[in-house]
Amino acid sequence: MKTQTITQKIILASSSIYRKELLQRLQIPFETTHPKIDEAPLLNELPEQTAVRLAEEKARAVAKNYPHALIIGSDQIAILGNTRLGKPLNHSNATEQLRLMRGKEVVFYTALCLLNSTTDRLQIQVIPYRVKFRQLSDQQIENYLLKERPYHCAGSAKSEGLGVALIERMIGDDPNALIGLPLIALIDMLAHEGVMLI
Repeated sequence: MKTQTITQKIILASSSIYRKELLQRLQIPFETTHPKIDEAPLLNELPEQTAVRLAEEKARAVAKNYPHALIIGSDQIAILGNTRLGKPLNHSNATEQLRLMRGKEVVFYTALCLLNSTTDRLQIQVIPYRVKFRQLSDQQIENYLLKERPYHCAGSAKSEGLGVALIERMIGDDPNALIGLPLIALIDMLAHEGVMLI
């Protein structure tokens, strides 16, 4: 059986272990590097716009050191009504977030871009994913946080782990997008650059 030789380096512009684990599923060689950018939203910027801008900025920041590579950038913004839900970073903030989210729907906007730093061709897409949370008790929230400690996850929940117990339903095209890297869209983008996985 003939296998394809990938001629360009593939770089994941992310320090996220979750994105790295997702990309490993595609069984292609890649490197990871941390993009040093300011992730603060701009004034009057919509959530989708923030996610798209940051995904591209991550890829372009890394491109300076990799002039002949395919660079993957991704960013996720979680929204509850008009409130952005960032990474809680500690137990108290995570408790507050999950109390706000119980019984409600949160929309996760995950932006993905693939930058060919040789040609400067940019492909970019934003994938929304809707998550309805269960009507959780304070004790359930506390039990979850003590078991999983999801303090570096937007919205304080990891759907790929015990966080699935918090969820009533999920609506979206690619469950990988919720974890942080939309693999279905990425496969199409790579194919447009001549990288065929199978």
